[in-house]
Amino acid sequence: MDKRRLGRSDLMVSPLCLGTNVFGWTVDEATSFTLLDAYVEAGLNFIDTADVYSTWVSGNTGGESETIIGKWLQSRGHRDRVVLATKVGSDMGSGKKGLSKAYIRSAVEDSLRRLQTDYIDLYQSHRDDPNTPQQETLEAYAELIQAGKVRAIGASNFSAARLKEALDLSASLGLPRYESLQPKYNLYDRAEYERDLEPLCREQGVGVIPYYGLASGFLTGKYRSEEDFGKSVRGGNMASYLNERGRRILAALDEVALRKDATQAQIALAWLMARPGLTAPIASATSLEQMQDLRAATRLRLDRGDIEQLDQASAGG
Repeated sequence: MDKRRLGRSDLMVSPLCLGTNVFGWTVDEATSFTLLDAYVEAGLNFIDTADVYSTWVSGNTGGESETIIGKWLQSRGHRDRVVLATKVGSDMGSGKKGLSKAYIRSAVEDSLRRLQTDYIDLYQSHRDDPNTPQQETLEAYAELIQAGKVRAIGASNFSAARLKEALDLSASLGLPRYESLQPKYNLYDRAEYERDLEPLCREQGVGVIPYYGLASGFLTGKYRSEEDFGKSVRGGNMASYLNERGRRILAALDEVALRKDATQAQIALAWLMARPGLTAPIASATSLEQMQDLRAATRLRLDRGDIEQLDQASAGG
């Protein structure tokens, strides 16, 4: 499996990243182990989680996904085979949130304990914290890198203006810089990233690891009408996608998938992997069948005509 450099760091990652927000939510521990095994056996190495996964589930307190990954790492001994990414900053409850130096120092220890490792490859600011000076946040990360607890840092859900501010601070003060960005980006959700973030990331050599690569499952093609919304816990989100433009995108996916003898999900992910400047889209799986889609997508190559058809169908978003 060919690897791609993440930003200007020394992290080399597979062209597709496994999202694990479903671990401890719609996927139990045993199934999570099976999916992780299949992912690594395919030669893929990039795993993304967050401390806040999955506080939204009744009875959960956060850290469930990290805990499952940590148990898997301990049981399999695969730490040197994976690039492990997690995040800090989202609201964990009881005042645990933000990007202050004090909170980052505390939160990283919790993540390391749950992940059962002594270092995190990519530690990411999950969302911007306007109440904390960015210099303070970057100084906290510098301490963690100096201590060997973190290898590189990234940002998630940052505006172009705030990301540029952080990059400029890093350059002027000699602090670690954000080597990656996690924006929401897929065939349907294009405008926000392409307008401001894409030019900045390409100019600054920031790796891009977009989330919602399959638009919460819409781009798999399984949601074609309101009757389909009950197919999964995410089905309720499909109403915002199932419009004239969404149906046009599905039709293009159907045609390209037929030509390539592939699934719609594979085509949607292959389109992302072919986008200049994108390092690795993030996608999750809840079954081995879905994992097969992810693995197959990394072997799929779209030609110029395929990409143009998908670009045209999804234009105007």
